Amino acid sequence: MNEERRTHSVLVGYLLWIFGFLGAHRFYFGRPISGTIYFFTFGLFGIGWLVDLVLVPRMARQAQNRYFDGRYDYNIAWLLLTYLGLLGAHRFYVGKWVTGLVWLCTGGVFGVGYLYDYWTMNEQVSLANQRG
Repeated sequence: MNEERRTHSVLVGYLLWIFGFLGAHRFYFGRPISGTIYFFTFGLFGIGWLVDLVLVPRMARQAQNRYFDGRYDYNIAWLLLTYLGLLGAHRFYVGKWVTGLVWLCTGGVFGVGYLYDYWTMNEQVSLANQRG
């Protein structure tokens, strides 16, 4: 693996695993379908969440091979989304000021936009990195 590629970290994966019963770490590692299943089943009723404690390093390696780094850091964007997402902090970070203000005023568009951003955050960061 190329050492220059640092998109998704094991440490951030574990920080998001804390909210893994909502699928946060799975979304982070580019697994939106299983993340959604975790979201609606509370981490497969807690069992999948506990199993993922062992799987996080493997998921991090796979994400490293899938995404490319750039100006915007995936780790920062995901931490902002998970911990301050209802306030739009992650959207401000990637330069989406208008929708960041919408998220701030509506609590992440009443939570629905928050889940949407879990599905699309990796792509949002990739597009922001491509824009420069």
